[in-house]
Amino acid sequence: MAITEYGTFDALGLAQLVTQRDVKPSELLEEAIARTEAMNPKLNAIVYKDYDNARNAAKAADNSAAQAKAMFAGVPFLLKDIMAMTTTMPTRQGSAFLPPIPWFHDSVLTTKFKAAGLIPFGKTNVPEFGLVATTESKLYGAAHNPWNLDHSTGGSSGGSAAAVAAGILPMAHANDGGGSIRIPASCNGLVGLKPTRGRISQGPDLGESVDGLATDLVVSKTVRDTAAALDIASGPVMGDPYWEPPKPKSYLEAIKTPPKKLRIAIALKKLDGGALHADCIAAVENAARICRDLGHDVEEASPTLDQASLIPAFTAIWTGNLAAGIDTIAMLMGQTATEDKFEGTTWGLYQLGKTITASQYLMAKAALQMAGREAARFHETYDVWITPTLGRPPVTLGTFDMNERDVLKSFGAQIDYVPFTAMQNATGEPAINLPLYWNAAGLPIGTQFVGRFGDEETLLKLAAQIEQAAPWSGRYKSVKV
Repeated sequence: MAITEYGTFDALGLAQLVTQRDVKPSELLEEAIARTEAMNPKLNAIVYKDYDNARNAAKAADNSAAQAKAMFAGVPFLLKDIMAMTTTMPTRQGSAFLPPIPWFHDSVLTTKFKAAGLIPFGKTNVPEFGLVATTESKLYGAAHNPWNLDHSTGGSSGGSAAAVAAGILPMAHANDGGGSIRIPASCNGLVGLKPTRGRISQGPDLGESVDGLATDLVVSKTVRDTAAALDIASGPVMGDPYWEPPKPKSYLEAIKTPPKKLRIAIALKKLDGGALHADCIAAVENAARICRDLGHDVEEASPTLDQASLIPAFTAIWTGNLAAGIDTIAMLMGQTATEDKFEGTTWGLYQLGKTITASQYLMAKAALQMAGREAARFHETYDVWITPTLGRPPVTLGTFDMNERDVLKSFGAQIDYVPFTAMQNATGEPAINLPLYWNAAGLPIGTQFVGRFGDEETLLKLAAQIEQAAPWSGRYKSVKV
C-alpha cells in the first residue's frame, strides 16, 4: 500500500490490508503518529502520547499470526481520557484534580479493544469530567473542529471526533452520558452510536456509570466500523448489574441485509414546542426524504415526554454522581475538594450535587424510569425516531463559559444546544448520529436516529442502507488541517 492511501480506508479496511500482509501494523502506526505530529498542534485533539508502548505492541503484532486474524488487526487507536482505563497512560478526565498517573489495570473495554487488534497510541481531549457539550477544559485547552478550527468539536468525546474527522485514524474510543458520542459525531461529520444500556460493560471498577446514563463505544467514518466495534465491545462480565438485551450473532453480518419496511417518526420541533435552527430542520427533512425514497413510511411524531420534569431529574442524577465521584477521588488521594482545584462550572455542579437528598435522588430515578416506559410505548408504533442531534450548528469556541459557577447560566445554557440527546441516556435506548447534511458554511449538521430498547440491529441496518444510498465518505477529502 502506498502510505498516502491511508486516509481512504476505514478501520476494517486497514485491518484487511494487515491480514493480507499488504502492510504491517508498525507501518500503520507510524503513519498515524506522523499525522498526529503534523495535525495535532492545530487540533489539540490528543493530550497524551504513548508512542513507545504502541510501537512495542505494533512490532509484536507484525510477527503474530493470531493478531493478524483479529477484527481490527493492527489498526491504530485512541482512547478517550474518560474511562477506558489503562496501565500505560493516565486517566485524568480533563481535570487537574486527578494526578497524571496510569491506572493499575486495564478496564474490561480497553482489554476488549486490544484483543480485537487495536493498538492504542494516545488519549484524547475532553472537557472536565465530561460535563459539557464542548471540549474546552482548563487543563488541556480547546479542541478544534477540523471543518473549521474556530468551532467546537462538541463534547465530551471532542478530541476523539476531531482526530477521526481530520484523518489521523479511522476510528476512536468515545463514551456518552448525555450525548457525548453523538454530539461530537454531529459536530465533526461522523457516525456515532450510543448503545443500549447494559450492552457495554463498565467493569471491573464500576457496575454502572452515572446510574446507567453513560455507556461507551466509538466514533467512526463508516457504519460497518461502528457495527464491528459493537460486536467486539458488547457483552457483560461477572457482577454487571444489567442483563444484556438479545442481539444478533454479528452486527457486522446483520447490516449486509437491508431492514424491513420501517415506520419512522420525525421531530421538526423540540419536545416543548420550541423552534429548532433552520439547518437542523433541513437535516431532518433530508433524512426523511432519503428514508421515503428507500421505501419506509415517514411521518411527524414525537413521544409525549415531559421535558420540564425530565431536566431537573436528569440534573439531580448527573450532579449527584459528580459529587460522589469527586468525593471518592478526594478520599482515595487523601485530599480535600476545594473550589480552586476545579473549573467554575464543575464546582457549581458539584455544589448542587452535594445538596441532593436521598429522597430527591430516588424520585429523579423514578422519573427517568417512567420516561423509559413512555419511550417504549412510542416505539410500539414507530420503529425509529429521527431528530436533529443538536439544536443548532456547531458553536464557535468560547460560546459556553466554563468559569460560570451559576448552574442555571452554565449548564442550563447548553440545554437549548442539545435538546434531544440526553433523553436516550435517560431511557437507555440506542441512538446513532449519521452525517447526512452540511450547511452553507460547510459545517456538518448531524441527524439522530433513535431505536427501541435493545434494537441496535434495526438502527445499524437502516444506517447502512442510508450510507449506501447517500454516501458521505467523499466529504472527508475537503478537510485540510
